[in-house]
Amino acid sequence: MRWISPLSIVGVLFGTLFFAFSLTPSLLPRPFAMQGLIAGLSFTAGYALGVFGQWLWYYLELPGPRLRTARVISIVAGSGCVLVMLLFMWRASEWQMAVRELMGIEETVTVQPLGVVAIAALVFVAMLIVARLFRATFRFLSRKLQRIVPRRISYAVWVMAALALFWALIDGVVFTVALQVADSSYQQVDALIEDDLERPLSPKKTGSPDSLVEWRDLGRQGRNYIATGPSVANLSEFFGDDTVLEPIRVYIGLNAAETAEERAALALAELQRVNAFERSVLLLVTPTGTGWVDPAAAIPIEYLHRGDIATVAAQYSYLPSPLSLWVESDYGVETARALFEVIYGYWTELPADERPALYLHGLSLGALNSDRSFDFYDIIHDPFQGALWSGPPFRSETWQRITQRRDRGSPAWLPIFRDGHVVRFMNQEHGFERPDAPWGPFRIGFLQYASDPVTFFEPEAFFREPAWMSGQRAPDVAPDLRWYPIVTMLQLAADMTAGTTPAGYGHNYAVEHYIDAWHALTEPPGWSEAEIERLKVWLSGIEEE
Repeated sequence: MRWISPLSIVGVLFGTLFFAFSLTPSLLPRPFAMQGLIAGLSFTAGYALGVFGQWLWYYLELPGPRLRTARVISIVAGSGCVLVMLLFMWRASEWQMAVRELMGIEETVTVQPLGVVAIAALVFVAMLIVARLFRATFRFLSRKLQRIVPRRISYAVWVMAALALFWALIDGVVFTVALQVADSSYQQVDALIEDDLERPLSPKKTGSPDSLVEWRDLGRQGRNYIATGPSVANLSEFFGDDTVLEPIRVYIGLNAAETAEERAALALAELQRVNAFERSVLLLVTPTGTGWVDPAAAIPIEYLHRGDIATVAAQYSYLPSPLSLWVESDYGVETARALFEVIYGYWTELPADERPALYLHGLSLGALNSDRSFDFYDIIHDPFQGALWSGPPFRSETWQRITQRRDRGSPAWLPIFRDGHVVRFMNQEHGFERPDAPWGPFRIGFLQYASDPVTFFEPEAFFREPAWMSGQRAPDVAPDLRWYPIVTMLQLAADMTAGTTPAGYGHNYAVEHYIDAWHALTEPPGWSEAEIERLKVWLSGIEEE
């Protein structure tokens, strides 16, 4: 087999078009290195599509153009593709700057054409080598089998065999080694105890000498969460009186007990120890993959209820959410479900007029696992008060089902479902309030941004335009965003790893929107619009992850 052989002209033409399409804007601004990666993958996908189309044409024995005609067609088509590519490269910087301006990013980074082309070329060459190695393996094995069975049967058998061999190498060697390295690294990071975080001495604090949980067993995120909650002094300074309470925070680290059931039982015992069920509100938080609880979500509800609240969370992983979803997707659900069943079971045994209002919360992977932690049929006889899920991943079944069944005329990026009697959605510009429809006693709220790729990624974007791209465009989505087969899916997938955005865009949820969400969902008494605005200013300095 010749490793250095001419490229397919049809493949290059399709690849050039896909390369050009990859330069168009998506949900988030992209650094040039990420743009180069997307461009390379897009060129590779277009090239593969062109090669396959050409092979299918000849396989079906369709007539082809004469040699001279084919050359003319190639020159005209090639010139057109090059012009399209040059036009798109010329506008690429303008498109990226428009997305940055939309999100208030002052950084003046432009697309570097030579860098993008260089990275794209490296990606294409690497993918081409893999493809030709696969083809060589397939041909070698099929020739051996042709001595025993007919040629077409040998092709079918050894396509499957070659695919299995390559997947075994990738999944069994490359992924396994990479995940083992990541697992070991994040485990060491999780065990670190920062010098500036002292073990709490207050008996009400998880990890204190009186606690049922050791300080070292909280994990890095748990220790940070316990140590950074608002104090009575913080609340008193804002409210100007001493009638506030210090919020209760309970956190159970992954190393606190062997099983999810044991950690759930430990969480309940710790809640009972600190008299958490005597508070007016009990919040059950499902953290992200690393065990992180977003302070922008936790602190506002503690202020809104003047500290008369207890929050509990249990860690189920120390890997980032994407890795945790890949490696331990079932384990996060297991932990969330065990914690909910134990706490909800105890909560239902308390007198209805004496127990706290019970709410659920989760961000990102935490929203997905929180959604899966209970079954509506198990709680319908005695429902808790509600849930706030922010940035729900596109895999969230409840979110998918409700979005698909939204009321006619409401956009996919901000659905209205059955007039909002149970489920409501909000973003940067529209809150949960609906004066024309009452919100029932059981409430589910989704806080989502249309520019959040974790929520609005769709595998189906490979072959069809997502519903949120058609019709009225969301305020935080670039008007120049267009759908292109295959390429748009690659862009959205890259957006999930493109980096951070300012609070209020992408997957970075702002404290001011959490304030509005918690205020509408839980309806704490005594808050005027002026006081809500003052709280937003007061908490505007909360640092995001």
